[in-house]
Amino acid sequence: MSMTYLAQPDQQQKLEWLDGGQFAVLLDSAATDGQLTVGRFSVAKGEAPPYHMHTREDEIFMLIKGTALLWSDDREMELSEGGIVYLPKNVPHGYRITSDTADLLMICTPGGIEGMFRHAGRDMSTARPEGFEISTDLMAEAADLYGQIILGPPR
Repeated sequence: MSMTYLAQPDQQQKLEWLDGGQFAVLLDSAATDGQLTVGRFSVAKGEAPPYHMHTREDEIFMLIKGTALLWSDDREMELSEGGIVYLPKNVPHGYRITSDTADLLMICTPGGIEGMFRHAGRDMSTARPEGFEISTDLMAEAADLYGQIILGPPR
């Protein structure tokens, strides 16, 4: 049963993510009865996930702050501050941050993709293990568990 859910910023889980960036889980599938996941990335220039495809969820990205290059299938596009993109499931895509810093809002429906971020990322409320990194093997394992297909290295 769905019900109202509110989480203030200090109650949202923050994960260390690729290239030392941060991913905050704003709403997860438990809070939305499986309907969606909402997350927010705070990242630096050059941050780029592997070129990939979602098999379970559609994704919306809004670039709140910064600039990025976006690839979808064979198209390369520029995403500017305030820009938004809809990425249906089963469409290959990736991005690379081109500004010094960026702030991105991600919405995926249905929910569940937060499990991938939790599996490969590090909960920032815990002590950082010496030499922590998200290895390609860990990223591939997390992607496989949560219906992502890694198609190649970051672009």
